[in-house]
Amino acid sequence: MIAAFRQLYKIKLIVLLFLSGFVIALGVFPVINQSSRPIKARERINRIKLSWLKAFKRILNLEVIIEGRAADGPVLVVSNHVSWLDIIVLGQHLPGYFVAKNDILDWPVIGYLSKEAGTIFVRRGDKKEIHATTEQMSWLLKQNSKVFAFPEGTTSDGSQVLPFHSSLLQPALLTRSAIQPVAIRYEGKAKFLAPFIGNDEFIPHLLKMLKLGKIEVRVKILPVLEMADKSRSALSYEAHTGIIEALRAETIISQVPASLPVSRKRFSRF
Repeated sequence: MIAAFRQLYKIKLIVLLFLSGFVIALGVFPVINQSSRPIKARERINRIKLSWLKAFKRILNLEVIIEGRAADGPVLVVSNHVSWLDIIVLGQHLPGYFVAKNDILDWPVIGYLSKEAGTIFVRRGDKKEIHATTEQMSWLLKQNSKVFAFPEGTTSDGSQVLPFHSSLLQPALLTRSAIQPVAIRYEGKAKFLAPFIGNDEFIPHLLKMLKLGKIEVRVKILPVLEMADKSRSALSYEAHTGIIEALRAETIISQVPASLPVSRKRFSRF
């Protein structure tokens, strides 16, 4: 009963949030783009996007523990991919642009808002679009922006990290931008409910997540990769291996009895 009332209350808040998103995308963003210089407009729009994502986080009651610190300047952030929630988890801490599968364009509300927010969409299996995607990502990195990519190309249940598509790392090499791996791990009830895989649909999955009292997430930001004289494939392998090891370490730590102290340095912001 409590979960049902909680869900109903959160649904009302989500509806209001999505309505505000339409107003921002249709009315605010165009005005900012027309009245400000490109760099200034991008900064203002990123601040608004950040505030909107933080509001989404509060409604979902996302409890995110972050370990590590993001690099400054243009960075290609590569992460394992478990759920659409990953975008809320990462995006609420740092303004940037996400690379996402083209299927999201068909999602109610979110598809439109993602497009207006500058998301780069990739059509899976369409090699003709790889060049266009690389150009878009490279342009953003040249503008001193951060770009978030999920090299697995799809989501997993969180128990493994699927092979990486190294082509998504090419823009960082072309622009000499940093590559920083990030490991995302859902915990508690969310460990089993957060994965968005197979034939899952956005609205039913969102309603399921709104029933939870909280969504626990642990994010580990790994050091920037050393890129000198390394191929795209080598960097992809290094990022993939680093994320696997980080997730494995978190699993071991979570299994340590509460009576045994675990030393860990935490940072409150991305």
